[in-house]
Amino acid sequence: MPQVSADQDLEVLLDHLKRNRGFDFTGYKRASLARRVDKRVQALGVGGYASYVDFLEVHPEEFEALFNTILINVTTFFRDEAAWECLRGKVLPDLIGRKSATEPIRVWSAGCASGQEAYSVAILLAELLGPDAYRARVKIYATDVDEEALAQARHATYPAAMLDQVPPDLIDRYFDRINANYSFRKDLRRQIIFGRHDLIQDAPISRVDLLVCRNTLMYFNAETQATILLRFHLALNDGGVLFLGRAETLLTHTSTFAPLDLKHRISTNGKRASTS
Repeated sequence: MPQVSADQDLEVLLDHLKRNRGFDFTGYKRASLARRVDKRVQALGVGGYASYVDFLEVHPEEFEALFNTILINVTTFFRDEAAWECLRGKVLPDLIGRKSATEPIRVWSAGCASGQEAYSVAILLAELLGPDAYRARVKIYATDVDEEALAQARHATYPAAMLDQVPPDLIDRYFDRINANYSFRKDLRRQIIFGRHDLIQDAPISRVDLLVCRNTLMYFNAETQATILLRFHLALNDGGVLFLGRAETLLTHTSTFAPLDLKHRISTNGKRASTS
């Protein structure tokens, strides 16, 4: 198939997904999208994107398989351990120290997938504040576009292998053993609200002190990244903290965010100096 025709057929497919299921992938990088859609096209043996649209019309159950392939949810507890240690040792104590002892602390975990990063933040804040103050002050909003991943996140139960990055003492304090799995403590889970949110289409959560969005922006094109980063800037309180993933950079958005630790992709919407 000529490349121009294939590109046009992919755009037709993306429009079909937007009109029929409300998923807007137009801001995603095309090469990445094409690779993931190709996996489903090849697995089914249909003859290209145009034929795949026809297949979706007849087999609506295929939408779920396609979305699971596009919305790759690869996440672990404390992914990139050194970055989380920087957050725990330098950034969060400063953030907490700038608030009164009773002020609320609001967190947004954007692109939370199956919840490990939201629970990682919860563990750090419970360690720094103590469980009682954590329950009284902290609210974590964890969002994603993938309803299946959100269902897993709400269940908060993970096989032992997924807790490899969690120190044993933290496992003992924050998880209950259920057969071969571990479940995050229910009394601390109530501070975490999971909900569907589209970073491109939906208004940002407001008045946030810490915004965690790791290894999500890299799937979007540069224009869409800039739009999302502007929304993140609006979402954060003055002096709020943005925690991105290792594959992401803010070098082209220095007027919007100032680095706190450039190596670990931790920035602020204030003007405080970098710790790097």
